Amino acid sequence: MLPFQERLHGAVSRTAPVCVGLDPHLDRLPRPLRERFEGKTGEARRIAAAEAVADWCAMLITVLANRVPAIKPQVAFFEQLGAAGWAVLEVTVQAARRRGLLVVLDAKRGDIGSTAEGYARALLDDDGPIGADALTIHPYLGRDSVAPFVDRCRAGKGLFVLLRTSNPGGTALQRGQVADRVSGWLRDWNAELTSASGYGPVGAVVGGTLRDELPGWRAALPRTWFLVPGYGAQGATAADCRASLDARGFGALINSSRGVTCASPQDQDAYDADPAAVVRRQLDALLADFRTEP
Repeated sequence: MLPFQERLHGAVSRTAPVCVGLDPHLDRLPRPLRERFEGKTGEARRIAAAEAVADWCAMLITVLANRVPAIKPQVAFFEQLGAAGWAVLEVTVQAARRRGLLVVLDAKRGDIGSTAEGYARALLDDDGPIGADALTIHPYLGRDSVAPFVDRCRAGKGLFVLLRTSNPGGTALQRGQVADRVSGWLRDWNAELTSASGYGPVGAVVGGTLRDELPGWRAALPRTWFLVPGYGAQGATAADCRASLDARGFGALINSSRGVTCASPQDQDAYDADPAAVVRRQLDALLADFRTEP
């Protein structure tokens, strides 16, 4: 298997430095899908909702394949549906990878010892239940807690480690010494694992809303891919997010979730009637902002 960073570099070069998040908010699905589970409760609701989410994800994969390099399923929205939701996540990841999409699983896991090993085995290993290409993790139990995940990078997988997140409350913990320490770990790991593209497999989550910090982090971590949330609804502009890219237009995946996959109030009727058409139009707008130049 090619290293994750090489597969990502190739995929971005063919499309754009973007990532589309799959966050299946049940109340924002198209009406025909919502009607399948509305009025039901308990296990019956979870099963019906999971079936609706499965169809929604399948539609999105069809629209996104060959147009973006990666998707980012948010695990929480699948886990809330119990065993049925977990099964949908498995099927969705497998379907996306078959269509050539890289899968960055947004789970933000982090623990020590055998527990971290269990998370890595479940979510990253190809013979595990999920087998994603990359995973979001947090480093706040220390460097040793990240080690089992970094081991997967040596086998071709990728990571995105929380460094400076887009939520306002993150600054109180992350800014200063903590972020500097984590960035040092990223430099160490990627110095060992850098490949032909000039990047390593251990990425960082850096919010696009941090417009004053992004250029500094880009300069400080030249071998590190960034996963950049915050574009659109959270307030980051395309110009803000472009500061995460290197001079070649690489080095970052700028994420949009609801801005691509869900409808604005004025588009709700059109979305209910033909969700794929609305998603295509919103995807076109995202790509217009960030498409890689030939």
